[in-house]
Amino acid sequence: MGTLGGTYMAIQWFPGHMAKARREVGEKIKFVDLVFELVDARLPLSSRNPMLDQIVQHKPRVVLLNKADLADESQTRKWQAYFESLGYETLACNAKETNTTKAVLAKAKRTLKEKRARDLERGIQARAIRAMVLGIPNVGKSTIMNRLVGKKIAQTGNKPGVTKGQQWLRVGNELELLDTPGILWPKFEDQEIGKKLALTGAIKDQLLHLDDIALYGLEFFTTYYPGRISQRYGLKIEDEQLPVPDLLMSVTKKMGLREDYERASERFLLEVRQGKLGRFTLDRADEQESESHDEAID
Repeated sequence: MGTLGGTYMAIQWFPGHMAKARREVGEKIKFVDLVFELVDARLPLSSRNPMLDQIVQHKPRVVLLNKADLADESQTRKWQAYFESLGYETLACNAKETNTTKAVLAKAKRTLKEKRARDLERGIQARAIRAMVLGIPNVGKSTIMNRLVGKKIAQTGNKPGVTKGQQWLRVGNELELLDTPGILWPKFEDQEIGKKLALTGAIKDQLLHLDDIALYGLEFFTTYYPGRISQRYGLKIEDEQLPVPDLLMSVTKKMGLREDYERASERFLLEVRQGKLGRFTLDRADEQESESHDEAID
């Protein structure tokens, strides 16, 4: 992936309950038929936990690209093609939409169609599909659980890491879900992944220097979605060519916050997360394809 310039703080976050959750998932994976891997459609690669491959191993998997309504549609289509090339079923969704349950169930049935057909041939009658929902904090896992079950049964919040326990949830007569806490990996090999997660709210703001993340966000938008900063904050287009710290100063003044860069950074991050700067995708599928091609050549 391309790396935007600038010097930023190192980001790490691995609460103790996540280490426990990782162990529990490894112990309970044998009880499920398939895994729903939930990722943020705005950063489909960076919001994947690489440890899951070790835990899930060969279990059938459906990659749910949640918050697709906030992501760049063309990039989402490319990421779906990428995951499907790896052999996974995919679904771009918005956990808040009512049709999500039907679409998720259809993907589960499609994924297990051949296995269930083999079971029938052996005289094993079909039962409810047992699935596990896995994902890092704040990708919308509790929201999608509530949507699937049809009532507020999973604890939700606008802060990452609020779901601590494990519970089985029933979706009609056809699907049973094992909910698990969000799991973040203990070390980011690439600090840019940490910045992307922070920008979308997957890491608690209290652990961050918000102005550092705001600078990263400003640089990203001026690089990949030029004009949006100017349009949102009433700047001249050429102002986006300013050094990023100067651009933050200009945005702060346009917000009427004078030199309160901390408050301006907080407001900017909130507006990015709410989609007020438009739909965007931090992980660029074309850059991933280029890296894969380069690795193949090497």
